[in-house]
Amino acid sequence: MEQFFTKSEQIQNIIKGFNLTKTLFVSSIIIGEANIGKKSLARYLFPYSHLVSGRNQQEVEAALEEYDELIITDFEKLNNQESLDFDNKRIIATANFIGNYTTIDNLFAFIYTMPSLKERHEDALYIKEYFIKEAQHDLLLEEKDFNLSKVPMDLSTNSKSLKKVIYEHLMIHSMDKQSIEEAVYTYLLEHMEGNNAYKEYLELYEKPLIEAGLKKYGSQLQLSQVLGINRNTLRKKIHEHAID
Repeated sequence: MEQFFTKSEQIQNIIKGFNLTKTLFVSSIIIGEANIGKKSLARYLFPYSHLVSGRNQQEVEAALEEYDELIITDFEKLNNQESLDFDNKRIIATANFIGNYTTIDNLFAFIYTMPSLKERHEDALYIKEYFIKEAQHDLLLEEKDFNLSKVPMDLSTNSKSLKKVIYEHLMIHSMDKQSIEEAVYTYLLEHMEGNNAYKEYLELYEKPLIEAGLKKYGSQLQLSQVLGINRNTLRKKIHEHAID
């Protein structure tokens, strides 16, 4: 887990700040976008602390009664932040946004801002490689090196979108003919209806067939020869499927 967070200078600075105050009974909060590793960082720094979610005010209040050291995630979800008593407690909170700045400033001695993955290029590349290995294991794929540059990078929702696009990419690129047929069969079984289904669902294979052919051969003339259709027919299908 250490490597997961110490690739970027921004995260190293947050870790240094926590380490300097780790033995003190002070409260700190990490603020940043969803799915950037705030909870994991808090757990890495305080592996034995009790963890509770701010989605349940009563559970947080009960935990404050029982524990001197506590991790509170989703702090922005708490209904009544002002009622919390952090005196003589070591509280580590995480939040997607500040909310009421005055309340946050009163409750926490240290406020850390965690950058998104879009701002942490080294971390994003490391996590991408980590997710590829995880996906290979979960999808029971043979272990082999993947060219990282060819695996897409989607950081629109940070690690959530990155993990999703990697799993989808590896699934698609590991499918054989039978798997593709089964996927199309399942889709048609669930969606096929109406009075013109044959023509409507031709797009399922015609459009990717033509797009892949144009990408591979780069010429309508050559593709028409490969597909065994005349060039005018190919042009018509390109227009029907709105292929650029």
